[in-house]
Amino acid sequence: MGNLLRLLSREDPPKYDVFVDFESAQPTEAERETFDIVCNILQHSRGILQELSNYRGAGNEIREAIANPSNDISQEKAWKAILPLVAKLREFYDFSQKLALEVVPRILSELCSKSMTPTKHLETQQALVKQFAELLDFVLAFDELKMTNPAIQNDFSYYRRIVNRFRISNQEYNDNDLNVSNELANRMSLFYAHATPMLKVLSDATTQFVSNNKDLPVENTTETLQTMANICQRMVENTEFSSRFNKEDTILFVLRVMVGVIILYDHVHPVGAFAKSSHIDMKACIKVLKDQEPCDVEGLLNALRYTTIHLNDETTPKHVKNLLA
Repeated sequence: MGNLLRLLSREDPPKYDVFVDFESAQPTEAERETFDIVCNILQHSRGILQELSNYRGAGNEIREAIANPSNDISQEKAWKAILPLVAKLREFYDFSQKLALEVVPRILSELCSKSMTPTKHLETQQALVKQFAELLDFVLAFDELKMTNPAIQNDFSYYRRIVNRFRISNQEYNDNDLNVSNELANRMSLFYAHATPMLKVLSDATTQFVSNNKDLPVENTTETLQTMANICQRMVENTEFSSRFNKEDTILFVLRVMVGVIILYDHVHPVGAFAKSSHIDMKACIKVLKDQEPCDVEGLLNALRYTTIHLNDETTPKHVKNLLA
């Protein structure tokens, strides 16, 4: 469990042949407080994914209500169908805000503080590194599910249209105590308008963390992300390490973490993840993705294509652009 990252401070090119215990790392006493706080929040992530996976929407009821605007029964049926769904969408949004306001700044402050070098943080705080990896895994899994479910935006758009109609006509409406104010509805609309809303929240929270901690060099954060990306790539590529995984889905988990930290790095670092100066081996990272079954990693490749901000910069090598074309 302990030998994570020894070589970043050397002048020689660092080698990332280091095994990180993403499956069973346990917190030290120094990690315990933050670990428990983050654990209490992240424990709900599986339930969120399960609810999102089962989200079917109210498309039939909405279509019937739109086709029969004068039919009160159709209107009432659609309204009753949409309310529990909006409650779920509110739950998903509220969880994203907990991640942004409570989890991200707390865990980054532990992993990126000036009390130790970034490498030392990663070497001695593997339980927190594992939690950060679980956060990234949840974010990408949530967004993959959301992108394939257009009912989410359709349902919330219909809810907003009906509520606005009530407000314009000064009618009272019963939303079963959803308590979705106009301001909250606007924020939720912006959240669900993104193709990858959880990733947007995580990227913004990471950027905000850097902005709020002016005394903390941005390199502390970006070097942590850079190092995690390269280590994840090598753990999958190196069969000596990948054979040590006990669970079948751990390789995909590590690949999700790799992609997540690349995207975060790209949003936080001034020149992004694709420039040679980033020290992320993007060619190797993309190759290890393409070596997997396409159905397992197409969403991750698309995340690199469409949720990064520096891929099309002039500083991005042509061979990297071609690999993602």
